[in-house]
Amino acid sequence: MEATLTQQLQFSPWIHSKSIAAKPKGSLHFSRRLEEQHMLQAPFSFNLQLSRRSSHHRTVALKISCSYKNSSVLESGNHRVPVDETFTIQRKSREIESYLNGRCIYFVGMMGSGKTTVGKVLSNALGYSFSDSDSLVEQDVGISVAEIFKVYGEDFFRERETEALRKLSLMNQFVISTGGGAVTRTINWKYMREGISVWLDVPLEALVKRISAVGTNSRPLLHNDSTDAYSKTLVRLSTLLEERGEAYANAEVRVSCEKIAAKLGTKDVSNVTPMAIAIEALEQIEIFLKREDGYCAF
Repeated sequence: MEATLTQQLQFSPWIHSKSIAAKPKGSLHFSRRLEEQHMLQAPFSFNLQLSRRSSHHRTVALKISCSYKNSSVLESGNHRVPVDETFTIQRKSREIESYLNGRCIYFVGMMGSGKTTVGKVLSNALGYSFSDSDSLVEQDVGISVAEIFKVYGEDFFRERETEALRKLSLMNQFVISTGGGAVTRTINWKYMREGISVWLDVPLEALVKRISAVGTNSRPLLHNDSTDAYSKTLVRLSTLLEERGEAYANAEVRVSCEKIAAKLGTKDVSNVTPMAIAIEALEQIEIFLKREDGYCAF
């Protein structure tokens, strides 16, 4: 998206016009109401029109056109200027970082909901480390999750998953992606309560499209030999979502991809970027922190 801002500025007559004309290109700094201690820099160019009112004073009319290609918007005075999602997530991260007090953030949600992708974006913004509980189990056992299910069974995997979450609960400043079924064990919630749990709520249809498009080989609860991957995935995911829906709702924060899409003016959640989801997660975490005892003042 590109927007153009044009504004007429009147320079003081004490500014020598030649010193301005000698620098036709440069950068213009806008102060932001939402960015109290930082400046936004945007490229600009201008034309000067000089008018002589007397032999001692000179007025300089400066016409500025500046553009900034990005996808989010901040307001400054009467103007709306597009601002990059990266700028937005950095600002939001700074706003709530001290209130997190180093607590870990646990992403929960159905398989294919984007917990790992969004988690990495968020960890980078916060300056946190990132961990995936499935990957920790794989490192511990020495084989993939799919192979663990095949060789040892689901119960064995769940025990290892719980142990991984126990170890993570002792850590600080981590963003953690959990397995889709981690919410089914009460003991796991005990460990996740040491931090903040965030449910990535993605519509069923979007999940089915994502998973069926890449295949189910790495999804032990979905893998089958049927050529009709979409139908089989739809049926199985519907069942899993029904079984786990209430458990996901136990999360302290919910991030609805449908609501994000609506804010962006689209009905297709596939148009929502991981960065936009991470920004929404930070906003919802902020709301949660405001409701917590001891955080109501900020």
